[in-house]
Amino acid sequence: MTQSASPWGLLTARGKVFAVLGVLLGVAGTFLGYEDVTRVGLALLLLPALVVLLLPRRPPQLTVSREVTPQRLTPEERGEVEVRFRNVGGRSAVYLAEEHLDYQLGDRPRYILPRMGTGEERRLRYTVRSRHRGAYSLGPIVLRQRDPFGLVFRTLQLTSRTELLVLPRVVSLGDERLRGSSRGSEGEMPQMIALHGEDDVSIRSYRDGDELRRVHWPATAHRGELMVRQEDRPARRRAVLLLDSRAAAHPGCGVHPSYEWAVSAVASVARHLVADGFVVHLLTDGTLRDGIAGHQVELGTLMDTLARAQPEEDSRLDRLTAAASSFTSGGVLLVAAVVAHDEGELRALASIRQPGSRALAFVLDPGKFGGGTTGDHPTGVLADAGWRTVTVGPHTEIAQAWVSLRSSALGRSA
Repeated sequence: MTQSASPWGLLTARGKVFAVLGVLLGVAGTFLGYEDVTRVGLALLLLPALVVLLLPRRPPQLTVSREVTPQRLTPEERGEVEVRFRNVGGRSAVYLAEEHLDYQLGDRPRYILPRMGTGEERRLRYTVRSRHRGAYSLGPIVLRQRDPFGLVFRTLQLTSRTELLVLPRVVSLGDERLRGSSRGSEGEMPQMIALHGEDDVSIRSYRDGDELRRVHWPATAHRGELMVRQEDRPARRRAVLLLDSRAAAHPGCGVHPSYEWAVSAVASVARHLVADGFVVHLLTDGTLRDGIAGHQVELGTLMDTLARAQPEEDSRLDRLTAAASSFTSGGVLLVAAVVAHDEGELRALASIRQPGSRALAFVLDPGKFGGGTTGDHPTGVLADAGWRTVTVGPHTEIAQAWVSLRSSALGRSA
């Protein structure tokens, strides 16, 4: 907890005027010999000083906790925040409390915090809503105390903070599965036990037509019926999602429309692929720094990561390209949301596609998002390298763009 320490700093403008006038009148009355003027001056000077002395010297010992319902919001969804104040010290005074919020969450709530005895608790509620995804801070809470004369104003700050996540917009991409073809359909072909080890062997009952050499005799003896090894195990299909976070590539400032489109597209594709049984990997600057880009990411964690993602000045597409290349040799599905900004970096990304594999890209045309003349950007570099692409702008529907990519993915493979 922080508070104003200087007595002069505690005075309001009115209190400072009282103090200055008191000194002037006291000095003038003394030199001119007017005792009544001197008394008035002393009264004006002593009044703010007395108020300062009567203010509680010890700050209140309050603990603050918050509970947000629901815990994760979506854009335009209202959430309710319950703030719990608990007094763990002596009796507190009356304060005007103000919660600090990001302006995108709405107006800062203000409320009167009544006196509380030791161990007492007060609960206050307010609502928040954001039009945009992101990680927002709730807090700190500022407590203000003013005397009845308006001469002294004290500010205390309760440093407790709580993070509120607003997840990206997610749209439905339909129920149709993304069928595989050739090498890019990882998981369509069964993998043999030798690739996984003995722990991945499954045992099942004998069926007509099973070879006797596959009988698992220990399990047969234990169960009292013929049991065979299930030596084939279908592999789960894998997908790598790449998000271009170069601040220089996304036109605009503040909220970048192209970046928000890309984040929403990646989030929508992730949910669609997870529902389709894919193992998903997320490639962003953040996941590379955290060292989790090479690991499977659960959908909830992925959404949280995308909620926090922001364009970065030092972001480079070649780093994401190098990370993605380690996956493409294994025949995974690669889906990228990339800005047609730098032809050299796009050519490097285009080159990692392996013959026979699938690589899909939402290519964001910066010209359509207000970053120059449409058509002046290398939007066809990926398509020339065999990627299945769709060029998008601010009014492109994500679902329609995905239908275009999905349809083209069923076509020829180079």
